[in-house]
Amino acid sequence: MSDHDQSLWLNTGKEHVASSLLTSDLAVDLAVIGGGYTGCSAALTATQSGASVALLEAQEIGHGGSGRNVGFANAGLWLPPDKIRAFLGEAAGDRLIDLLGAAPGDVFDLIQQHGIDCSPVRNGTLHCAHSPAGLKDLKNRHAQLSATGAPIELLSADETRQRTGSAAFHGAVFDPRAGTIQPLDYVRGLARAAVEAGAQVFTQSPVQSLSRDGDVWVLTTAEGTVRAKALIQATNAYHRGLPGTAPAYVPVYYFQFATVPLSDNLRASILHQGEGAWDTGLIMTSFRLDHEGRFIIGAMGDLGHAGSGAHRAWIRRKMAELYPQLSDQPLTQGWHGRIAMTSDHIPKITQIGPNALAAHGFSGRGIGPGTVFGRQMAKSLLRNDPGLLPVPAVAEYSESWTGLRRAYFETGAALTHLIKARF
Repeated sequence: MSDHDQSLWLNTGKEHVASSLLTSDLAVDLAVIGGGYTGCSAALTATQSGASVALLEAQEIGHGGSGRNVGFANAGLWLPPDKIRAFLGEAAGDRLIDLLGAAPGDVFDLIQQHGIDCSPVRNGTLHCAHSPAGLKDLKNRHAQLSATGAPIELLSADETRQRTGSAAFHGAVFDPRAGTIQPLDYVRGLARAAVEAGAQVFTQSPVQSLSRDGDVWVLTTAEGTVRAKALIQATNAYHRGLPGTAPAYVPVYYFQFATVPLSDNLRASILHQGEGAWDTGLIMTSFRLDHEGRFIIGAMGDLGHAGSGAHRAWIRRKMAELYPQLSDQPLTQGWHGRIAMTSDHIPKITQIGPNALAAHGFSGRGIGPGTVFGRQMAKSLLRNDPGLLPVPAVAEYSESWTGLRRAYFETGAALTHLIKARF
Protein backbone atom coordinates (compact mmCIF):
# COMPACT_ATOMS: atom_id res chain seq x y z
CA MET A 1 0.00 0.00 0.00
CA SER A 2 2.95 2.32 0.37
CA ASP A 3 4.47 2.31 -3.09
CA HIS A 4 3.85 4.37 -6.19
CA ASP A 5 1.10 2.11 -7.53
CA GLN A 6 -1.09 3.23 -4.61
CA SER A 7 -0.64 6.90 -5.41
CA LEU A 8 -3.86 8.82 -6.01
CA TRP A 9 -2.07 10.75 -8.73
CA LEU A 10 -1.15 7.60 -10.64
CA ASN A 11 -4.66 6.22 -10.36
CA THR A 12 -6.42 9.43 -11.45
CA GLY A 13 -3.94 10.71 -14.03
CA LYS A 14 -5.14 11.99 -17.40
CA GLU A 15 -1.94 13.10 -19.14
CA HIS A 16 0.04 10.66 -21.27
CA VAL A 17 3.39 10.98 -22.99
CA ALA A 18 4.69 9.03 -25.95
CA SER A 19 7.96 7.34 -24.97
CA SER A 20 9.92 4.27 -25.85
CA LEU A 21 12.86 2.14 -24.80
CA LEU A 22 16.23 3.34 -26.09
CA THR A 23 17.32 0.60 -28.49
CA SER A 24 19.62 2.48 -30.86
CA ASP A 25 22.58 4.84 -30.97
CA LEU A 26 21.97 8.55 -31.48
CA ALA A 27 23.69 11.91 -31.20
CA VAL A 28 22.07 15.04 -29.74
CA ASP A 29 22.93 18.50 -28.51
CA LEU A 30 21.65 17.83 -24.98
CA ALA A 31 21.10 14.64 -23.00
CA VAL A 32 18.92 14.77 -19.90
CA ILE A 33 18.95 12.06 -17.23
CA GLY A 34 15.75 11.97 -15.19
CA GLY A 35 12.09 12.47 -16.08
CA GLY A 36 10.90 14.66 -13.22
CA TYR A 37 10.08 18.37 -13.13
CA THR A 38 13.70 19.48 -13.58
CA GLY A 39 14.52 17.10 -16.40
CA CYS A 40 11.28 17.61 -18.32
CA SER A 41 11.48 21.39 -17.95
CA ALA A 42 15.05 21.31 -19.26
CA ALA A 43 14.08 19.09 -22.20
CA LEU A 44 11.15 21.33 -23.14
CA THR A 45 13.21 24.52 -22.89
CA ALA A 46 16.12 23.16 -24.91
CA THR A 47 13.92 21.71 -27.64
CA GLN A 48 12.00 24.96 -27.99
CA SER A 49 15.35 26.70 -28.36
CA GLY A 50 16.15 24.57 -31.40
CA ALA A 51 18.43 21.99 -29.74
CA SER A 52 18.14 18.26 -30.31
CA VAL A 53 17.34 16.53 -27.00
CA ALA A 54 17.24 13.00 -25.62
CA LEU A 55 15.73 12.45 -22.16
CA LEU A 56 16.42 9.12 -20.45
CA GLU A 57 14.29 7.97 -17.50
CA ALA A 58 15.02 4.76 -15.58
CA GLN A 59 11.33 4.09 -14.85
CA GLU A 60 8.39 6.11 -16.18
CA ILE A 61 7.94 9.89 -16.37
CA GLY A 62 7.20 11.17 -12.87
CA HIS A 63 8.00 7.88 -11.15
CA GLY A 64 10.08 9.61 -8.46
CA GLY A 65 9.27 12.56 -6.26
CA SER A 66 7.49 14.46 -9.03
CA GLY A 67 4.73 11.87 -9.20
CA ARG A 68 4.41 11.53 -5.41
CA ASN A 69 4.28 15.25 -4.66
CA VAL A 70 1.64 17.03 -2.56
CA GLY A 71 0.86 19.20 -5.58
CA PHE A 72 1.51 22.68 -4.20
CA ALA A 73 2.93 25.08 -6.77
CA ASN A 74 4.46 27.39 -4.17
CA ALA A 75 6.56 30.52 -4.42
CA GLY A 76 10.06 30.47 -2.96
CA LEU A 77 11.73 27.93 -0.69
CA TRP A 78 10.97 26.80 2.87
CA LEU A 79 13.51 29.36 4.06
CA PRO A 80 12.61 33.00 4.72
CA PRO A 81 14.49 35.54 2.56
CA ASP A 82 17.04 36.59 5.21
CA LYS A 83 18.32 33.02 5.55
CA ILE A 84 18.59 32.61 1.78
CA ARG A 85 20.70 35.78 1.61
CA ALA A 86 22.79 34.61 4.58
CA PHE A 87 23.70 31.39 2.75
CA LEU A 88 24.11 32.77 -0.79
CA GLY A 89 25.04 36.40 -0.28
CA GLU A 90 22.93 39.46 -1.03
CA ALA A 91 23.06 39.48 -4.84
CA ALA A 92 22.76 35.73 -5.42
CA GLY A 93 20.13 35.47 -2.69
CA ASP A 94 17.97 38.21 -4.19
CA ARG A 95 18.27 36.60 -7.63
CA LEU A 96 17.03 33.25 -6.31
CA ILE A 97 14.24 34.92 -4.30
CA ASP A 98 13.04 36.76 -7.40
CA LEU A 99 13.23 33.72 -9.68
CA LEU A 100 11.36 31.44 -7.28
CA GLY A 101 8.87 34.13 -6.33
CA ALA A 102 7.81 34.09 -9.97
CA ALA A 103 7.88 30.27 -10.21
CA PRO A 104 4.14 29.65 -9.68
CA GLY A 105 3.43 32.03 -12.55
CA ASP A 106 5.88 30.09 -14.71
CA VAL A 107 4.16 26.81 -13.82
CA PHE A 108 0.63 28.03 -14.53
CA ASP A 109 1.79 29.72 -17.75
CA LEU A 110 3.24 26.42 -18.98
CA ILE A 111 0.02 24.63 -18.06
CA GLN A 112 -1.98 27.10 -20.13
CA GLN A 113 0.44 27.25 -23.07
CA HIS A 114 0.59 23.49 -23.49
CA GLY A 115 -2.93 22.58 -22.40
CA ILE A 116 -1.65 20.40 -19.57
CA ASP A 117 -4.61 18.54 -18.02
CA CYS A 118 -3.50 18.71 -14.38
CA SER A 119 -6.49 20.24 -12.56
CA PRO A 120 -4.81 23.60 -11.92
CA VAL A 121 -6.34 25.81 -9.23
CA ARG A 122 -4.52 29.08 -8.64
CA ASN A 123 -6.33 30.24 -5.51
CA GLY A 124 -3.26 30.51 -3.30
CA THR A 125 -1.86 28.52 -0.40
CA LEU A 126 -2.14 28.87 3.37
CA HIS A 127 0.80 28.40 5.75
CA CYS A 128 -1.02 27.81 9.04
CA ALA A 129 0.28 28.45 12.56
CA HIS A 130 -0.25 25.33 14.68
CA SER A 131 0.84 27.11 17.89
CA PRO A 132 1.65 30.57 19.28
CA ALA A 133 5.30 29.92 18.44
CA GLY A 134 4.27 29.02 14.92
CA LEU A 135 2.37 32.30 14.61
CA LYS A 136 5.45 34.21 15.75
CA ASP A 137 7.47 32.51 13.02
CA LEU A 138 4.81 33.35 10.42
CA LYS A 139 4.83 37.00 11.45
CA ASN A 140 8.59 37.07 10.88
CA ARG A 141 8.22 35.39 7.49
CA HIS A 142 5.42 37.75 6.54
CA ALA A 143 7.57 40.78 7.34
CA GLN A 144 10.54 39.47 5.34
CA LEU A 145 8.48 38.36 2.35
CA SER A 146 6.51 41.61 2.30
CA ALA A 147 9.80 43.51 2.15
CA THR A 148 10.60 41.69 -1.11
CA GLY A 149 7.31 42.87 -2.61
CA ALA A 150 5.50 39.54 -2.23
CA PRO A 151 1.70 40.16 -2.20
CA ILE A 152 1.04 38.00 0.84
CA GLU A 153 -1.43 38.44 3.70
CA LEU A 154 -1.16 37.68 7.43
CA LEU A 155 -4.49 36.25 8.57
CA SER A 156 -5.90 36.24 12.09
CA ALA A 157 -7.09 33.05 13.80
CA ASP A 158 -10.69 33.89 12.89
CA GLU A 159 -9.81 34.65 9.27
CA THR A 160 -7.84 31.39 9.09
CA ARG A 161 -10.81 29.47 10.48
CA GLN A 162 -13.04 31.00 7.81
CA ARG A 163 -10.57 30.13 5.02
CA THR A 164 -9.67 26.59 6.16
CA GLY A 165 -12.90 25.58 7.88
CA SER A 166 -10.80 24.44 10.85
CA ALA A 167 -10.50 25.99 14.32
CA ALA A 168 -7.10 24.36 14.90
CA PHE A 169 -4.89 27.31 13.90
CA HIS A 170 -3.68 30.56 15.44
CA GLY A 171 -3.31 32.38 12.12
CA ALA A 172 -1.88 31.90 8.65
CA VAL A 173 0.03 33.48 5.80
CA PHE A 174 -1.91 33.50 2.54
CA ASP A 175 0.11 33.58 -0.69
CA PRO A 176 -2.07 34.36 -3.73
CA ARG A 177 0.77 33.61 -6.16
CA ALA A 178 0.56 29.89 -5.46
CA GLY A 179 -1.92 27.12 -6.18
CA THR A 180 -2.52 23.40 -6.47
CA ILE A 181 -2.14 20.94 -9.34
CA GLN A 182 -2.26 17.22 -10.03
CA PRO A 183 1.53 16.83 -9.80
CA LEU A 184 1.99 13.68 -11.88
CA ASP A 185 -0.15 15.05 -14.70
CA TYR A 186 1.90 18.26 -14.66
CA VAL A 187 5.22 16.49 -15.18
CA ARG A 188 3.72 14.18 -17.78
CA GLY A 189 2.35 17.25 -19.52
CA LEU A 190 5.80 18.85 -19.59
CA ALA A 191 7.21 15.67 -21.12
CA ARG A 192 4.40 15.53 -23.68
CA ALA A 193 5.04 19.15 -24.63
CA ALA A 194 8.75 18.40 -25.03
CA VAL A 195 7.97 15.46 -27.33
CA GLU A 196 5.60 17.61 -29.38
CA ALA A 197 8.39 20.17 -29.72
CA GLY A 198 10.78 17.49 -31.02
CA ALA A 199 12.48 15.94 -27.98
CA GLN A 200 13.05 12.20 -27.81
CA VAL A 201 11.91 10.69 -24.51
CA PHE A 202 13.04 7.23 -23.48
CA THR A 203 11.60 5.41 -20.45
CA GLN A 204 12.64 2.15 -18.80
CA SER A 205 16.11 3.17 -19.99
CA PRO A 206 18.41 3.59 -16.98
CA VAL A 207 21.84 4.97 -17.79
CA GLN A 208 24.39 2.32 -16.92
CA SER A 209 27.57 4.24 -17.67
CA LEU A 210 28.58 7.82 -18.30
CA SER A 211 31.88 8.80 -19.91
CA ARG A 212 33.66 11.35 -22.09
CA ASP A 213 34.84 10.71 -25.63
CA GLY A 214 36.76 13.81 -26.62
CA ASP A 215 34.30 16.70 -26.35
CA VAL A 216 31.24 14.47 -26.23
CA TRP A 217 29.37 12.80 -23.38
CA VAL A 218 28.54 9.13 -23.91
CA LEU A 219 25.53 7.68 -22.07
CA THR A 220 25.09 3.94 -22.32
CA THR A 221 21.95 1.97 -21.50
CA ALA A 222 21.29 -1.77 -21.79
CA GLU A 223 20.33 -1.49 -25.45
CA GLY A 224 21.49 1.87 -26.75
CA THR A 225 23.87 4.82 -26.59
CA VAL A 226 23.43 8.58 -26.60
CA ARG A 227 26.27 10.90 -27.55
CA ALA A 228 25.66 14.47 -26.42
CA LYS A 229 27.48 17.80 -26.51
CA ALA A 230 25.96 18.79 -23.14
CA LEU A 231 24.41 16.96 -20.21
CA ILE A 232 21.91 17.63 -17.42
CA GLN A 233 21.50 15.13 -14.60
CA ALA A 234 18.17 15.62 -12.85
CA THR A 235 17.77 12.52 -10.72
CA ASN A 236 17.46 14.25 -7.32
CA ALA A 237 16.32 11.79 -4.59
CA TYR A 238 15.78 8.94 -7.08
CA HIS A 239 19.31 8.66 -8.44
CA ARG A 240 20.07 5.20 -9.80
CA GLY A 241 23.55 3.88 -10.41
CA LEU A 242 26.33 6.15 -11.68
CA PRO A 243 28.07 6.45 -8.28
CA GLY A 244 30.53 9.07 -9.54
CA THR A 245 27.73 11.60 -9.96
CA ALA A 246 25.41 10.57 -7.13
CA PRO A 247 23.94 13.65 -5.39
CA ALA A 248 24.67 14.12 -1.69
CA TYR A 249 21.58 14.71 0.43
CA VAL A 250 19.63 13.56 3.49
CA PRO A 251 16.71 11.35 2.39
CA VAL A 252 13.47 12.40 4.06
CA TYR A 253 10.21 10.56 3.44
CA TYR A 254 6.76 12.10 3.16
CA PHE A 255 3.50 10.16 3.05
CA GLN A 256 -0.05 11.01 2.05
CA PHE A 257 -3.50 9.48 2.38
CA ALA A 258 -6.67 10.32 0.47
CA THR A 259 -10.34 9.84 1.23
CA VAL A 260 -13.07 9.01 -1.24
CA PRO A 261 -14.66 12.07 -2.89
CA LEU A 262 -16.55 13.97 -0.21
CA SER A 263 -20.19 14.96 -0.37
CA ASP A 264 -21.00 18.49 -1.50
CA ASN A 265 -21.81 19.51 2.09
CA LEU A 266 -18.48 18.27 3.41
CA ARG A 267 -16.55 19.80 0.53
CA ALA A 268 -18.12 23.19 1.20
CA SER A 269 -16.87 23.10 4.82
CA ILE A 270 -13.19 22.52 3.99
CA LEU A 271 -10.89 24.95 2.16
CA HIS A 272 -13.92 26.18 0.26
CA GLN A 273 -11.83 28.49 -1.93
CA GLY A 274 -9.56 25.65 -3.06
CA GLU A 275 -6.30 26.62 -1.35
CA GLY A 276 -3.59 24.15 -0.45
CA ALA A 277 -2.51 24.28 3.20
CA TRP A 278 0.24 23.14 5.53
CA ASP A 279 1.19 23.93 9.11
CA THR A 280 4.22 25.18 11.03
CA GLY A 281 4.76 21.95 12.98
CA LEU A 282 8.28 20.54 13.09
CA ILE A 283 6.71 17.32 11.79
CA MET A 284 4.71 19.21 9.16
CA THR A 285 1.16 18.34 8.11
CA SER A 286 -0.25 19.24 4.68
CA PHE A 287 -3.87 19.08 3.59
CA ARG A 288 -5.87 19.89 0.46
CA LEU A 289 -8.74 18.75 -1.73
CA ASP A 290 -8.31 17.37 -5.24
CA HIS A 291 -10.54 18.30 -8.19
CA GLU A 292 -13.01 15.54 -7.33
CA GLY A 293 -13.28 16.54 -3.69
CA ARG A 294 -11.05 13.97 -2.05
CA PHE A 295 -9.41 15.16 1.16
CA ILE A 296 -5.66 14.54 1.02
CA ILE A 297 -3.57 14.74 4.19
CA GLY A 298 0.16 14.08 4.56
CA ALA A 299 3.12 14.32 6.88
CA MET A 300 6.75 13.34 7.24
CA GLY A 301 7.22 9.59 7.44
CA ASP A 302 7.98 6.40 5.54
CA LEU A 303 5.09 3.97 5.09
CA GLY A 304 7.63 1.26 4.36
CA HIS A 305 9.34 1.80 7.74
CA ALA A 306 8.76 -0.10 10.98
CA GLY A 307 6.98 2.98 12.32
CA SER A 308 4.35 2.98 9.58
CA GLY A 309 1.69 1.78 12.02
CA ALA A 310 2.16 4.96 14.06
CA HIS A 311 1.83 7.07 10.92
CA ARG A 312 -1.40 5.33 9.93
CA ALA A 313 -2.95 5.63 13.41
CA TRP A 314 -1.93 9.28 13.67
CA ILE A 315 -3.33 10.30 10.30
CA ARG A 316 -6.90 9.41 11.28
CA ARG A 317 -6.59 11.27 14.59
CA LYS A 318 -5.09 14.32 12.89
CA MET A 319 -7.77 14.41 10.25
CA ALA A 320 -10.50 14.31 12.93
CA GLU A 321 -8.67 16.99 14.93
CA LEU A 322 -8.60 19.35 11.97
CA TYR A 323 -12.05 18.45 10.68
CA PRO A 324 -14.27 16.49 13.11
CA GLN A 325 -16.82 16.03 10.33
CA LEU A 326 -14.33 13.75 8.56
CA SER A 327 -13.85 11.33 11.47
CA ASP A 328 -15.82 8.56 9.75
CA GLN A 329 -14.43 9.07 6.26
CA PRO A 330 -12.45 6.08 4.94
CA LEU A 331 -8.88 6.56 3.75
CA THR A 332 -8.65 4.60 0.52
CA GLN A 333 -5.14 5.27 -0.80
CA GLY A 334 -1.77 5.84 0.85
CA TRP A 335 1.65 6.43 -0.67
CA HIS A 336 4.99 8.02 0.11
CA GLY A 337 7.87 9.71 -1.66
CA ARG A 338 11.51 10.45 -0.97
CA ILE A 339 12.74 14.03 -0.65
CA ALA A 340 16.34 15.16 -1.17
CA MET A 341 17.06 17.50 1.75
CA THR A 342 20.19 19.65 1.97
CA SER A 343 21.51 20.94 5.29
CA ASP A 344 20.75 24.55 4.41
CA HIS A 345 17.53 23.70 2.48
CA ILE A 346 18.88 25.42 -0.65
CA PRO A 347 18.97 23.46 -3.94
CA LYS A 348 22.40 22.74 -5.38
CA ILE A 349 23.78 22.78 -8.91
CA THR A 350 27.02 20.88 -9.38
CA GLN A 351 29.35 21.02 -12.35
CA ILE A 352 29.84 17.29 -12.88
CA GLY A 353 32.08 17.81 -15.90
CA PRO A 354 32.57 19.96 -19.01
CA ASN A 355 29.19 21.19 -20.28
CA ALA A 356 27.49 19.06 -17.66
CA LEU A 357 25.32 20.14 -14.73
CA ALA A 358 23.36 18.31 -12.05
CA ALA A 359 20.70 19.70 -9.73
CA HIS A 360 19.27 18.30 -6.52
CA GLY A 361 18.07 19.19 -3.05
CA PHE A 362 14.72 20.91 -3.53
CA SER A 363 13.90 19.86 0.04
CA GLY A 364 10.22 19.27 -0.65
CA ARG A 365 9.65 22.26 -2.95
CA GLY A 366 10.00 20.52 -6.30
CA ILE A 367 7.30 21.94 -8.56
CA GLY A 368 8.24 25.60 -8.90
CA PRO A 369 11.99 25.35 -8.23
CA GLY A 370 12.35 22.22 -10.37
CA THR A 371 10.64 23.94 -13.28
CA VAL A 372 12.85 27.01 -12.92
CA PHE A 373 16.12 25.14 -12.37
CA GLY A 374 15.55 22.87 -15.37
CA ARG A 375 14.78 25.81 -17.62
CA GLN A 376 17.73 27.89 -16.49
CA MET A 377 20.21 25.01 -16.62
CA ALA A 378 19.20 24.26 -20.21
CA LYS A 379 19.58 27.93 -21.18
CA SER A 380 22.93 28.18 -19.42
CA LEU A 381 24.41 25.17 -21.23
CA LEU A 382 23.04 26.05 -24.65
CA ARG A 383 24.23 29.67 -24.43
CA ASN A 384 27.43 28.87 -22.50
CA ASP A 385 26.43 31.43 -19.89
CA PRO A 386 26.82 30.41 -16.21
CA GLY A 387 25.20 33.70 -15.22
CA LEU A 388 21.83 32.27 -16.24
CA LEU A 389 21.90 29.65 -13.47
CA PRO A 390 19.53 30.25 -10.54
CA VAL A 391 22.37 29.53 -8.09
CA PRO A 392 26.11 29.40 -8.81
CA ALA A 393 27.35 25.94 -9.75
CA VAL A 394 29.82 24.26 -7.40
CA ALA A 395 32.50 21.73 -8.28
CA GLU A 396 31.25 19.29 -5.68
CA TYR A 397 28.81 19.09 -2.78
CA SER A 398 28.84 16.73 0.18
CA GLU A 399 26.65 15.99 3.20
CA SER A 400 27.78 14.35 6.45
CA TRP A 401 26.07 11.56 8.37
CA THR A 402 23.24 11.24 5.88
CA GLY A 403 22.22 7.76 7.10
CA LEU A 404 22.09 8.80 10.74
CA ARG A 405 20.19 11.96 9.94
CA ARG A 406 17.69 10.03 7.82
CA ALA A 407 17.13 7.70 10.80
CA TYR A 408 16.80 10.70 13.12
CA PHE A 409 14.06 12.27 10.99
CA GLU A 410 12.14 9.03 10.54
CA THR A 411 12.40 8.01 14.20
CA GLY A 412 11.33 11.48 15.28
CA ALA A 413 8.34 11.42 12.95
CA ALA A 414 7.33 7.92 14.06
CA LEU A 415 7.62 8.76 17.78
CA THR A 416 5.72 12.02 17.34
CA HIS A 417 2.93 10.27 15.50
CA LEU A 418 2.90 7.37 17.97
CA ILE A 419 2.47 9.70 20.95
CA LYS A 420 -0.11 11.91 19.27
CA ALA A 421 -2.06 8.91 18.02
CA ARG A 422 -2.55 7.75 21.61
CA PHE A 423 -3.35 10.98 23.38
